[in-house]
Amino acid sequence: MISIKDIAKKAGVSISTVSYALNRSSKVTEETASRILAIAKELNYVPNAAARNLKRRETKIIGAFLTDYNGVFYGDLLQGMKEVLNKNGYDLIVCSGKQSHRLLPEKMIDGAIVLDACFSSEELLLHADRGHKLVVLDRELKHPNINQVLLDNKAGAGLAVEYLIEQGHRKIYIVTGPPESFDSNQRLQAVKQTIDRNQPIECILIQGNFNKSSGEQAAHKIMEDYTEPVAVFCLNDEMSIGLYNAVKQSDFRIGEHIHLIGFDNMELTQYTQPRLATIDYSKHKWGSIASEQLLKLIACEEVDQERIYVTLIQGDSVHPI
Repeated sequence: MISIKDIAKKAGVSISTVSYALNRSSKVTEETASRILAIAKELNYVPNAAARNLKRRETKIIGAFLTDYNGVFYGDLLQGMKEVLNKNGYDLIVCSGKQSHRLLPEKMIDGAIVLDACFSSEELLLHADRGHKLVVLDRELKHPNINQVLLDNKAGAGLAVEYLIEQGHRKIYIVTGPPESFDSNQRLQAVKQTIDRNQPIECILIQGNFNKSSGEQAAHKIMEDYTEPVAVFCLNDEMSIGLYNAVKQSDFRIGEHIHLIGFDNMELTQYTQPRLATIDYSKHKWGSIASEQLLKLIACEEVDQERIYVTLIQGDSVHPI
C-alpha cells in the first residue's frame, strides 16, 4: 500500500510537507501542493482513514449496535436515529456481532447507541471509563459517559394485563422473550406484579424468543391444552403475529376462544382481522431521542435520563367474557 512516505520520496520533500499538501494547508505553496497531489494520484494513493480520524479525534460516524436484524422492529427506530444524526452532520452505521465492538476502542466511531444483548454491561462500562460516549436502550447503567433512553416496559405490560383482567379474564398465558432480554424481563416483572394485585388469576408462562416461530409454537401448546376461553399476552408483536397465524389455520378463533394482545404496535397488527390489541409507542421518537442524547454527550452538554412512554391500543382480538 502506498504511503505518504513513498510520495515524499518521489517528490523529494519531507513527509510533513506531503501531509500539509494532502490536507490543503497554506503552509506549502500552490505549486508544491499541485506537484505532490499529482504524484499522489499517479501512485494511486488512498488516505488511511483510521489514522486520519485518530489524529482529528472525530469521525462524524455513530454506531448503532443491535443484537440482530430479524423482524420488522428496527426500521422506524433506525430511521429516527439517522434523521437526527444526518441533520447534525453525522452518519450512522449499523453493527451486530462481537467483532464490531472493536470500532469503539479503535476510535472508528465517535459514539454508540446500544440495543445489543451481546454487548455486556461490563464491556460498556470499560469503554465509558476510557472516555467513549454511549447511549443504551436495553439496560440501566450509571456512568457520566452513558445515557439511557429506556422504553417504559413495565407500564406497557401493566396496561396489557390490566386490560385482560378488566375484560373478565382469569386464565392468562404469557409468552415471554429471550431470558437475556432486558425488555422481556422488565415486562415479565410488571406482569407478575399486576397479577399479584388481582388474585385469583391463573398465569401460565410459555418461553418465547421474540420471533414468529416461537409464537406459533405457543399457539399449538395453548390449543392442545384448551378447555375454556383464555387470554394470551405475547411480550412482543412478532410472537403475536406468529400465534395469530397458527390459530387462524385451526378451528379456534381469535377474540372468541383465544383473546390476544401484543406489544410494539407493528404496522401489520393494524391489518389483521380481528385487529390485534397491542401496546403502542413511537420507535421513531425512541431513535431520535437516543441520537439527540448521544450528540449532547459528545458535546459535553448536560443530559437527563429519558423514558419512552406507551399507550394501549384496544382491538377486537380481546373481548369480554
